[in-house]
Amino acid sequence: MTEPSVRTEIRQHGDGHLIAVVEVDNSNRLNCLSSDQVVRLQKAFEDLKENDELRAVVLTGAGDKAFIGGADLNELGGLCADSGRLYITRLHQACLAIRDFPLPVIARINGFCLGAGLEVAASCDMRAAAESAVLGMPEVHMGLPSVIEAALLPGQIGWGRTREILLTGQTFSAAEAVQMGFVQRIAPLSELDQAIASWLDGICSAAPEAVRNQKQLMNRWERTSIEEGVLAGIDALSQAYQTGEPQTRIAQFFAEKAERKAKT
Repeated sequence: MTEPSVRTEIRQHGDGHLIAVVEVDNSNRLNCLSSDQVVRLQKAFEDLKENDELRAVVLTGAGDKAFIGGADLNELGGLCADSGRLYITRLHQACLAIRDFPLPVIARINGFCLGAGLEVAASCDMRAAAESAVLGMPEVHMGLPSVIEAALLPGQIGWGRTREILLTGQTFSAAEAVQMGFVQRIAPLSELDQAIASWLDGICSAAPEAVRNQKQLMNRWERTSIEEGVLAGIDALSQAYQTGEPQTRIAQFFAEKAERKAKT
């Protein structure tokens, strides 16, 4: 039996761009999250913020059975009101570290994605799932409400679907997750990395500061009124010109266009 862990690996994508892969490993228990792993997950993302060369992060679970199967019931069964509050606060802090991470975070859902796992996935920017993946929020069957980042679901899938999922605790398939808009892509497990690769291609070919700026702006949209979000966008575009990226990229666009025209 392997010890539960959270591993981080830096990989190259495309033309030498760096991405990170964060892998939750508690494969003997469907990668369910213990308190220790929750703390490690938060630290993994906080540490990655220091790497200015990264372009994106892929978050996944070890093996081919689970992304994150939920909170570790062996631990949850022994909690009290105070220790339960501590556990769920730590889990929220880990989810917040993902939500506030300055680069795109992609959830690679390679199997069961339940409870705490679905909250972690909801905290990511994009989600791709294996066709065989099973998702859900079964907490009500364990005597608990679905909490913390489950609050993101109404904005992602609507109130009707959210009520259906949280009040019944019923699981749903990857195909259903696509229909409701929670998952953006599905593929056979053997082709899941290929499905994610095209997202990474787009992210890595974009201007890096613009991607960071865009994610920060979307996070503000999620937390403010429409009017405040519009005004924040005006600030964001003005600030983008301070990086020099728009000037460089637009000039490059016209130079390439002129070169293509000269060849015809």
